[in-house]
Amino acid sequence: MSQEYSSVELVGDETVKHFTMAVLVAALTAALSQISIPLPGSLPPFSLQPFGMFFAGLLLGPLWGGLALALYILVGVAGVPVFSNGNAGLGYVLVGQGTGGFLVGFLAGAVVAGAIVHRDIDPRDLSTVSVLVQVVGLAAALVVVYAIGVPWLSAVTGLPLVRAATVMLPYVPFDVVKLGIAVAIVEGGYLATR
Repeated sequence: MSQEYSSVELVGDETVKHFTMAVLVAALTAALSQISIPLPGSLPPFSLQPFGMFFAGLLLGPLWGGLALALYILVGVAGVPVFSNGNAGLGYVLVGQGTGGFLVGFLAGAVVAGAIVHRDIDPRDLSTVSVLVQVVGLAAALVVVYAIGVPWLSAVTGLPLVRAATVMLPYVPFDVVKLGIAVAIVEGGYLATR
């Protein structure tokens, strides 16, 4: 007596591909966050973390890009030292140095950038998206990051909101440069997604 078995695909190839990319972008964000420069006083460190948000939004779209940054934050909250300068833990996100709002902002920013660039839950081929749309998506992500991060910094450190915004103002030009570099890297094909 012979039996026939047929395979059932529980998870599609595209889902596996996107999930794998999300894990890789989360790992890349963790690696980039280690490249940070501590600044004197209570200033937040200068780091390369925003690149993770930019790549997540550009390469993965809102759902999978958001998942990538959520994985990054969850791993850090669980105690793995993936945040800038090797920091970790829920306490660091909530009150440590007042920069937890920027971490949450990176997650929201990746979702916003992905939604603007891909205009759908699933990522589309970036060759069909103009550079202008990519820049607009990432610029909107930066606005979201600062809209969440600055009030959070103000609340945690006790700085008046205007003073907290003034403290963060010098970081904006560097983030705009990072935005341009991220678009150039993706447009140059240096982060192949296939």
